[in-house]
Amino acid sequence: MENKKSNLKVLLTTIALLVVLNFAGNFFFKRFDLTSDQRYTLSQTSLNIIKEVKEPLYVDVFLEGNFPGEFKKLQTETQQLLEEFKAYNSNIIFQFVNPLEDETDREAIMQSFYDRGLTPLNVTLEDKGKQTQEVVFPWAVVTYGDKSTKVPLLKNMMGASTAEKVVSSVQHLEYAFANGFNTVSKKKEKKVAVIKGKGELHDILIADFVKSVRENYYIGTFTLDSVAKNPNESLKYLNKYDLAVIAKPSEAFTDEEKEVLDQFIINGGKTLWLVDQVNMEMDSLYNQDGSNLAFPRDLNLSDMFFKYGVRIKPDLIKDLQAAPISLATGQQGSTTQYTQYPWMYSPVIYSDSKNPIVSNLDALKFEFTNPIELLKNDIKKTVLLSSSKYSKPVGTPVEVSLNMVADKPDMNEFKGSLGFPVAVLLEGKFHSMYENRVLPFKESSFKPIGKDNKMIIISDGDIIKNQLDKNYQPLELGFDKWTNNMYANKEFMLNCVNYLLDDNGLINIRSKEVDLPILDKEKVYEEYTFSQIITVGVPILILLVFGLVFTFIRKRKYSK
Repeated sequence: MENKKSNLKVLLTTIALLVVLNFAGNFFFKRFDLTSDQRYTLSQTSLNIIKEVKEPLYVDVFLEGNFPGEFKKLQTETQQLLEEFKAYNSNIIFQFVNPLEDETDREAIMQSFYDRGLTPLNVTLEDKGKQTQEVVFPWAVVTYGDKSTKVPLLKNMMGASTAEKVVSSVQHLEYAFANGFNTVSKKKEKKVAVIKGKGELHDILIADFVKSVRENYYIGTFTLDSVAKNPNESLKYLNKYDLAVIAKPSEAFTDEEKEVLDQFIINGGKTLWLVDQVNMEMDSLYNQDGSNLAFPRDLNLSDMFFKYGVRIKPDLIKDLQAAPISLATGQQGSTTQYTQYPWMYSPVIYSDSKNPIVSNLDALKFEFTNPIELLKNDIKKTVLLSSSKYSKPVGTPVEVSLNMVADKPDMNEFKGSLGFPVAVLLEGKFHSMYENRVLPFKESSFKPIGKDNKMIIISDGDIIKNQLDKNYQPLELGFDKWTNNMYANKEFMLNCVNYLLDDNGLINIRSKEVDLPILDKEKVYEEYTFSQIITVGVPILILLVFGLVFTFIRKRKYSK
């Protein structure tokens, strides 16, 4: 009787504790991430973003269907991350959809996805030597009210295996979704000015960049022609913007125009410079001789950059780690034959920097880029991108010819190179280039020293340039239609804009490191039978032994 009372007391105590814990759970919320890399711990920036989601936010993930194990891993990681978001805000509603579930409308559905920019992937399924082709849509679409945006789930990495792409993609899942949530839920605030009037790239050649930036920021043009008429009003108008993008100017800046840009910087305006210090275009080589002269371009900006702590040299970088070009080499019937050759004036650049702008970034394609020299001053300088150790500068003027693709490079010419900076982030309190100098025009609000600010200088204007299709419509930035390669130029440019304008630290999520274990396929195939025995046979054997021992002990106990 006393034993029964004791058991009843324990039962009631347990029930009471469960009731108290459940009641406390309504007021206190805590999740525990037991992974070594804290993979499922959301950053404070992500939490701040989803905290502002007051209405249902829908996430349609198209990573559903029959596909390889690597994509299953990406699917699982995506689902677990979205569950983490939903745990903190129940307004986040997600579902996984197989867009090709209805085979009858397969072609129409695929075309609709192409039209929306949701490019599918063809993947090969292998099962004991048997191969089949499947289509995978590694995309998600986030919708909030009447706004929606696409979220890429798989990062493009040239030359990488699917498993390597998945590992890289998982590292950026939180940033991809947090950025998507931020795009649809947050109102635009910051303003971006595209500087015009100095022979910059035509609008259609930066159309994809402008279209992408417009999703998060207001963007418009600011023409420097107005400076000549009324520089004071021009400065006042430019100061309404938060970022100025100077995309490949080809004409020299006047002193008045430089003062307007200088004071914009001193007053806190961010700048993204894309400057070619050498006059050379790829199109200029497509002539009868296949050659042209590359010579220094005078933009009258050297003294301005010198004051900020850098110098763009009027040299061309020749790099053995180069992108290919396609040249016509003959005809087969009525069809022109094209052959790809490495073009050493188009460096392919990878970054090993941990800076969030370039962290875990794929290859970028440059064209006729120049080395940047870092000068000593109080400004903090971070080299974002550099040419490879197999590169060298070529002084100008120099003749550039397409015939050089047939030349065998002399490796001795590239020895001892450590690479040359081609993109630099500057941060600090900038001094005006007109400090202690006569001003080109009088400005009552002139300041010799600015507050903390940042700018990015890139020694190649073509990095922002998108190609055109046969109908002269802009292609996606970074896509090379001649080689069908996709470079990370677009991601890099958007990261630059986001870093310069990001007040909530969203871009810093890109630095998150994830250690994702992936099965070694070759090892699995080699030890297929052994793996089956270990994973299937051994557990059954253990259960069988346990059953026999348990039966033997039970018979022995109750047979007495």
